[in-house]
Amino acid sequence: MRIRLLLCFVVLVFAAVHAFALGAAPARVLSIEGLGKGTAPLDGAWQFHIGDDLQWAQPGIEDTAGQNGWETIQPDRPWGAQGHYAYSGYAWYRLHLHIVPAAGSEPSYQLVLPSISDACEVYWNGRLAGRYGRLPPHASWPALNAPTVFDLPDVSDGTLAIRVWKSPLGSSSAGEVGGLTETPLIGERESIAAWIGAWNYNFLRSSMYSNALDLLYVLVAVSALVFWLRRRQDLLLVWLSVFMLCPVVWSSVYLMRLPVSANVTQFAVQVLWELRNVALWFLLIDLLNLRSRPRLVRWAKILAVVALITAFLDGCLSFVPPGWISEQSGQWIDAVFTLIVEPCDLFLLVLAAFGFRQKLDSARWIVAASASLSQLLAVVMATVSQGQRFTHWKLGQRLAGPLFHLGPAYFSAQTVLDLLLFFSIVYAVYRYARDQQMRKAVLEQELASARELQQVLIPEKPPTLPGFTMSAAYHPALEVGGDFFQVIPLEGAAAGSTLIVLGDVSGKGLRAAMAVSMIVGAVRTLAEISASPAEILAGLSRRLYGRLQGGFTTCLALRLDGDGRCTIASAGHPSPYIKGQEIDLPGALPLGIDPSTSYEEVTIRLHPGDRCSLYTDGLLEARSPSGEIFSFERLNELFASDADAVKASEAAVAFGQEDDITVLTLTRSAN
Repeated sequence: MRIRLLLCFVVLVFAAVHAFALGAAPARVLSIEGLGKGTAPLDGAWQFHIGDDLQWAQPGIEDTAGQNGWETIQPDRPWGAQGHYAYSGYAWYRLHLHIVPAAGSEPSYQLVLPSISDACEVYWNGRLAGRYGRLPPHASWPALNAPTVFDLPDVSDGTLAIRVWKSPLGSSSAGEVGGLTETPLIGERESIAAWIGAWNYNFLRSSMYSNALDLLYVLVAVSALVFWLRRRQDLLLVWLSVFMLCPVVWSSVYLMRLPVSANVTQFAVQVLWELRNVALWFLLIDLLNLRSRPRLVRWAKILAVVALITAFLDGCLSFVPPGWISEQSGQWIDAVFTLIVEPCDLFLLVLAAFGFRQKLDSARWIVAASASLSQLLAVVMATVSQGQRFTHWKLGQRLAGPLFHLGPAYFSAQTVLDLLLFFSIVYAVYRYARDQQMRKAVLEQELASARELQQVLIPEKPPTLPGFTMSAAYHPALEVGGDFFQVIPLEGAAAGSTLIVLGDVSGKGLRAAMAVSMIVGAVRTLAEISASPAEILAGLSRRLYGRLQGGFTTCLALRLDGDGRCTIASAGHPSPYIKGQEIDLPGALPLGIDPSTSYEEVTIRLHPGDRCSLYTDGLLEARSPSGEIFSFERLNELFASDADAVKASEAAVAFGQEDDITVLTLTRSAN
C-alpha cells in the first residue's frame, strides 16, 4: 500500500513539473540569418501583455509566457480575435530577435507595421524608435491605416517592443479589434522602400474605382453649383451639390491619404453622413413634387435639425479624453444618440412612400426606389451593428462584404445601390432642369405677352383736354405689374366732361395683365351708362367680385368738368394731391372684395394754375439700395415743388424702383 502511494506521489510531482515547464516556456527568439536585400516577416508567436508598464520596453525583463501575466499572441490578427474580445486600453507586444546580416550588407534596418488602427510606440532594446499617433491623455492617430516605417539602428540581437493603446469602443464597434492586424516586416532601407512602393501601387489599383467615382461626384457637384449661380431660386441644385460632395470629403481622407487624425475623421463622417441624408431628403421633396405638402416639408426641416445636431454631438464624443467619462457611459451615450438618429434616417422612406402615391415618371420612380433601398440597407447595417460585440451578430459584416469584383475593386450591395441612386438622381435632376427651363421659356413668353397687353391698355399719349394740361408717365418694373389708367371723354348728358380712372391690380405677371384688361373693358362699358365716379366704382366692384382669384384692385375715379370742377371717388387708392396738399377722401374697400360696397364722392374745384397729381403706390414704395422707402415726407416735398408727372416719376425711379410707377398730373390753364 505504501509503495502504491509513493508511486502516485512521484507521478503527480512529475506531471506538475512537466506542466510548469510547458507553461513557463522561455520567450521565443526569432532568428533571421542572411538578411540583406529583401524583407523578412516577423511572424510566429509574440509575447503579449495587457496593461501598461514602461519597464516592459526593456530587453532584460521576464516575459516568459505564463509568468507575470505574459502570454503569446499572433501578430496577423487583432487581439480581440485571440482571447481579448472587446478589450480597449493599453497592451504590449514583445519579440526577441537574433539577426545575422548578409555578407557585405550594413546592419541598418527598418521596421514596417503594415496596418494598425491604434496609437502606438515602438521600442528597440528599451530605446524609443518612433511613434504612430499620440498616446493618452491627448490620444490621436491617423485615420488611414497605411504602412508605418520605423528606423531600427544597430540591429543584431535585441528585443522589439510595441506599446499599443486602443481607444474605447463605440456602440457599433466589433469586439474582434485591437492592436496589430498584419505581420510586421523588417528589412534594409532599399528593400523597405521597394515594399512601400509596391504597396502604394496596389493601393492605387484598388482605389481606381473610388477615385473615378469621386471625380464624377465632384464634376456633378461643381456643375450643379455653376447652374445654381445662374438660377439662385433652384435650391435643388444646392442639395444636389451637398449630396455629391459629402462622400467625396470623407473618402478623400483615405484615398488621398491626408494627414488627418482619426478623431477628426470620426467627427466629420458623423456629420457629413447625416448631412448627406438630409440633402437626399430635400432632393426627393423637389424631385417627387412634394413641395405641395407643407406639413411634410415642415417635418423634414424639424427632423433635419434634430438629426444634424445629434450627429454633431455624437461626433464630439471622439474628442472626449480618456478618463473624463467611463467607457460604459460613453457607449450608453453613443447608443442614445444612435437611437435618435436612426429613426430620423427612416424619414426618407416616408418621403418615398408619398412619392409613390403620385404619378411618377420612370426617372423619378427609379430615384424613389433606389433611395428607399439604399437608405433601408444603410439603416439595417447600422442597426444590426449596434452592440455587435455583445450579440456577436455578423449580419452587418456580411451585408458590407463584396458581391463581386471588377479587377482589384470590389462591389458590395450598398455600393451597387449607391451607384444606382447616383445615376438615377443625376438623370432625374437633368429631367427636372430641362422641364424647369421649358416652363421658364413659356413663362417668359407669357410675360412678354403681358407686357404687350399692358402697353396697349395704357395710353402712350394722353388726349388733349380743353382748358387743361395733362402729363402722364408710366415706368414698368422688371416684373409685369397691374398699374392702369384710362382717360375717357364722356358723351350724352355729361358731354364736355372727361372721366379719368387710375388704379393698381394686386399681383404680377400675365394674371395681373388679364385683370387690367377686364377692368379697362368694364370701365368703358360703365362710362357709357353713368358719369358718376362712385357709381362706376360700385359697378366695377360688382363685376370683379370673385374674378380676381383672391386678389383686389385699388382704384381712383375722377370726373373733370370744363369749369374746373372735379368729382372724385376712391376705392382704397392713395389720395391725389392738389397744390402739394393731399386731398382728404373717405376710406373705402378696394374693388372686388364686397359686391355690395358703395363709394362716396368728393367735389373740389381747380382754379387756373392749380395742379392735381394722381399716382399709384409704386411711387410711394420706391426703395433705395440701403432699404429706405420713399416715404410720405418725400412725396409731400415732391408734389409741393409742383413737379409734373415726368419729373415725379423720374425722381422715384432714381431713388430706387421696386414696383410699377404711374403718375398723372392735371393742370388748369390760365385761360
